[in-house]
Amino acid sequence: MPRYFIEVAYKGTHYSGFQIQENAPTVQLQLERAMSVLWKRTFQLTGSSRTDAGVHARQNFFHFDSNIPLYNKQLYNLNAILPSDIVVTNLYLVADDMHSRFSATARTYRYYMHSRKNPFLKDTSWFYPFTLQYDLLHEAAAIVLEQSNFIAFSKKNSQVNNYHCTIQNSFWEINDNDTLVYCITANRFLRGMVRALVSTMLQVGRGAISLEDFRALFDSTQIASANFNSPAHGLFLEAVHYPMPLVPFIFEAL
Repeated sequence: MPRYFIEVAYKGTHYSGFQIQENAPTVQLQLERAMSVLWKRTFQLTGSSRTDAGVHARQNFFHFDSNIPLYNKQLYNLNAILPSDIVVTNLYLVADDMHSRFSATARTYRYYMHSRKNPFLKDTSWFYPFTLQYDLLHEAAAIVLEQSNFIAFSKKNSQVNNYHCTIQNSFWEINDNDTLVYCITANRFLRGMVRALVSTMLQVGRGAISLEDFRALFDSTQIASANFNSPAHGLFLEAVHYPMPLVPFIFEAL
């Protein structure tokens, strides 16, 4: 049976996360419902990356197996059924052994902040009107790039075998329009890890803790010992990376 990847983007403000949960609105629930309406059958989707309540995604993936015939107009129809804060951007026919989660080699997250009150950013960026020493933020981000033990930056009850992650990119972008963005790419992420890194580095940038204090957290054996104050709504899953390019499915003509 053919396997498909379905690429989605969404604003997570009104959802309790990406993957399906009992008695809670999720992106997966909305997508499975829309697909069942369009194709008149039940779908069970497998997600590539979990995102918490309120977290957004510019790119995330599910996979599913199906023999259903696919046509050009159906992508438009599927998006017409979905709520306005979720969009299916592409469909990919992949090898039978490709897995949306386990075949991914890395993921990229960005955390967005703004220093001046802006009503148009309130759902997608953290309003943070405090003076920061940007040189310290850059140094802290460089320290992250050198590390592999992130137990201090993982929430409790994460149900993982280890707390080791390989960081590929870690840097801050300071933009001219009073916005500040932290970008990180890694082979895997722990629950709450990006938000904990952001809020703890901000402590460094405000002088609340030193760079030495920050570095010491990576030697910790105590789970969740970092700061976890940054809210969910500033966080975006920007991209999920696979070992080969995904080729969009060519729909049949009606």
